[in-house]
Amino acid sequence: MGIPGMKLGLANMAVISVLYLDKPGDALLISLVRILVIGALFGNLFSVLYSAAGAGLSFLVMVLLKKTDRFSIRGVSVAGGVSHNLGQLIVAMFVVETTSLLYYFPFLLISGVVTGFLIGTLGAEITRRMKGILKL
Repeated sequence: MGIPGMKLGLANMAVISVLYLDKPGDALLISLVRILVIGALFGNLFSVLYSAAGAGLSFLVMVLLKKTDRFSIRGVSVAGGVSHNLGQLIVAMFVVETTSLLYYFPFLLISGVVTGFLIGTLGAEITRRMKGILKL
């Protein structure tokens, strides 16, 4: 995406879709498996730590916002994208022991909004189609 550490987060489509199609516990399981598999295949302990922090905060925020019924799936996904980036930034500040990394937050905020909207839009379409197939 041009800025270090930024990714579209396509795997999060499954998490947001399952969050809206099934129980939060199922979406959490998918998120945990994703972190462990990607970490084992392509990462290291730090990448797993960053992913877990971002995914954990993101998941918590998305579940809480969904329960309010005040946000669309896109809005929940945007909040998830932003909070994922914030969770990773907080861990990075602890690892390098400096708050100077906060300069990076505006870029992460923009990235979280854009990618969260895209993932939310795709997740909404998947959810709509799956509800039709599953007759939910």
